[in-house]
Amino acid sequence: MRCKVCSRDAVENDYCELHARAYQSIMKKYEVWKRALEISWKEYLSEIAKNPFTGEWAKEVAEHLLKGGEEESGA
Repeated sequence: MRCKVCSRDAVENDYCELHARAYQSIMKKYEVWKRALEISWKEYLSEIAKNPFTGEWAKEVAEHLLKGGEEESGA
């Protein structure tokens, strides 16, 4: 199976090792952002994607999740 983002071999949640780490980080940190800012899942992903300090792997995963319409509860 190939990574949803980059076509490398997928290892977890249909992501390669690098994108899987970024995905886990995005999922883990959403709860913190949600409590602090009362931000929706899509708003959170948009903030990640446009933040100049976000790493490239996380940006790619956030953009993929936004395009795919994946819901936070289904992620």
